[in-house]
Amino acid sequence: MPKKYNWGILGPGNIAHKFSAGLKLLGNANLYAVASRSVERAAGFARQHGFDKYFGSYQEMVADPNLDVVYIASPHSHHMEHTLLCLENWKHVLCEKAFAINSAEVEKMTAMATQRNLFLMEALWPPFQPSYLDARGVLASGRMGEVQYIRSHFAFKAPYDPEGRLFNPSLGGGALLDIGIYPVIDAITFMGKASSIEAQATFTDSGVDHTIQITMDYGNGKYASLYASLNNQGGIGTELFCDNGVITLSRSRDLTQTCIVETEDKEPLVHRFKPDAMGYPLVAMEVMDCLDRGVVQSSTVPLSLSRDIIETLDAIRKKINLVYPET
Repeated sequence: MPKKYNWGILGPGNIAHKFSAGLKLLGNANLYAVASRSVERAAGFARQHGFDKYFGSYQEMVADPNLDVVYIASPHSHHMEHTLLCLENWKHVLCEKAFAINSAEVEKMTAMATQRNLFLMEALWPPFQPSYLDARGVLASGRMGEVQYIRSHFAFKAPYDPEGRLFNPSLGGGALLDIGIYPVIDAITFMGKASSIEAQATFTDSGVDHTIQITMDYGNGKYASLYASLNNQGGIGTELFCDNGVITLSRSRDLTQTCIVETEDKEPLVHRFKPDAMGYPLVAMEVMDCLDRGVVQSSTVPLSLSRDIIETLDAIRKKINLVYPET
């Protein structure tokens, strides 16, 4: 019988609600504890989702000897602080993206996890999605040749609130870290790290980017064009232009995903997938599978991938002169 893991939620915000709903789908996950700086908020979240315990401080929760693994859902600006707190208390960690504010923070996180031989993973669910896996399988078959160009976008219209998480620079707000990371993941997954990067952005009055356009140059005529915006309903999609055709990835709000494979001499192949939930249970499953096998890194989302992503995000921020306070 597989081990049942006691999960803790650090930061009961909107994304933590989605993650907790995903945990309920997994038989080897126990909704054990939730912590907030407000005990009333923690209590309400625990009642809503059926957690065993709730705490009015993060320190109290991570000190619980029965807690196995913590999902960190606090704002980007606090990811390093909260990850280190968990690791210092010998807890395994799944940390929401973006992993941290910059590469220096990620290095501190990964160094402590390595030193203590604890599991640490960034909660990236695109690599686990069925449409993503389908595209990778098509490319691995060789019939499409190499990827020559990527066009990827993620956009939705967010109400402007300069104090809210999305637009507050002190919380690591802006389009890049919140949704621009997804096109960056696509580019790195399918083409690797770029040799050079250019970027342009439009800023809000609060000082963060609400729209950003990124060009990644891989040499030999290979490029990626990435776009993210909190200012329009552009949706989500990625196109991979290959030697022998085009692979198009998309998903809709009802969880339906598609992978369309088009070549010049054949009818397009349309593969549709509709998973039971968003990617949150998939990343939780990966964490528990790794712990079952006694490994402290995921082979699907290794720490090296998170380093490549944060280094790319740092390079983009430098190009658009986006600076967060105290970094």
